[in-house]
Amino acid sequence: MDRYEKLRYWMVESQIIERGIRDPRVIEAMKKVPRHLFVPEDIVDSAYDDRALPIGHGQTISQPYIVALMTELLELKGDEKVLEIGTGSGYQAAVLGELAKEVHTIERIEELAEGAKEILKNLGYKNIVVHIRDGTEGLPEHGPYDRIIITAATPDIPPPLISQLKEGGIIIAPVGERWSQHILKAFKKGETLERHYLIPVAFVPLIGKFGWQES
Repeated sequence: MDRYEKLRYWMVESQIIERGIRDPRVIEAMKKVPRHLFVPEDIVDSAYDDRALPIGHGQTISQPYIVALMTELLELKGDEKVLEIGTGSGYQAAVLGELAKEVHTIERIEELAEGAKEILKNLGYKNIVVHIRDGTEGLPEHGPYDRIIITAATPDIPPPLISQLKEGGIIIAPVGERWSQHILKAFKKGETLERHYLIPVAFVPLIGKFGWQES
């Protein structure tokens, strides 16, 4: 093992498995994806720390445990089409790419989107497509989706995303106030969502037509 692989295995054992993540596919994905390639070079030595890290433009790469938890909540089996809202550095998309058949991820900040595209391409992911647009409007031309994950804080689930989710599909998102939310796991039942609110979190805000307005 090289230094980063050792740190990654330590991260998974101490931050993820010890906190109750049990899905073996999620655990293996977290062991495999090189998180240090998705953070700015000046903080690469902090890549496997137990915290969110800044990636520029006021955005962050989420705490490893939260990435693992939200991924496990999606209940991925391997044949799903997934929509991610908020590409950021591309790390969460890479984890999803290990576990799903097809991933579409949306980022509104062009520089971040282009950076994520480059990293994902260099790592050989052929099942992940990065789109630059307002994520709150979704991506209807590639839907419907088996799973949707929102990786920024939203006041509620944007209506376009509900319409683009398949019947019985799962959506995971931090829902609540601008700087304080709970992870929501919701199942689509007809035109409504069966909602289950879980742990408290604090994500950067989801900016867009059906999210928060830029301050």
